[in-house]
Amino acid sequence: MKTNVPVRQGATAPATRTFSPFMNLHRQIDRLFDDFTGGFGRFGDWPEFASPTLTPMMDVTETAREYEVTAELPGLEEKDVDITLTEGVLTVRGEKKTDHEEKGKDFHMVERSYGSFARSLQLPASVDPAAIKASLDKGVLKVTIPKKMADVKKIPVKAAA
Repeated sequence: MKTNVPVRQGATAPATRTFSPFMNLHRQIDRLFDDFTGGFGRFGDWPEFASPTLTPMMDVTETAREYEVTAELPGLEEKDVDITLTEGVLTVRGEKKTDHEEKGKDFHMVERSYGSFARSLQLPASVDPAAIKASLDKGVLKVTIPKKMADVKKIPVKAAA
């Protein structure tokens, strides 16, 4: 029998594939993103998908007098951000909506993206909830959480009778 497939004398059998559920999942997710992007590439190729998550980066610092929470919220305005304090949990919520329309001689392109996020932080009992302040400047949210001044009561020690 003649074949066009080259066969070497003494060649070993082809390597067998082992089944890996993680590699299978990886291939399925890649295929899902390829189908979603219509063959235009991975998320890194599209600016609006440069960050796969909308969760903002946050820094929490502590000084002797206060805690300070800083969050990066590029493109958001004060009306887009909601900060609440419930039972010692500080929650920062936001929603970003962008619309981009471009018209040319032979095309009309409209892109819209929407997304929301929420981050929650458990605050220590030593904070003063009535004095919490927040400000948003050039896409950076700053929440200042003052500490309560501890009431120190001196308790006298008496000799046992």
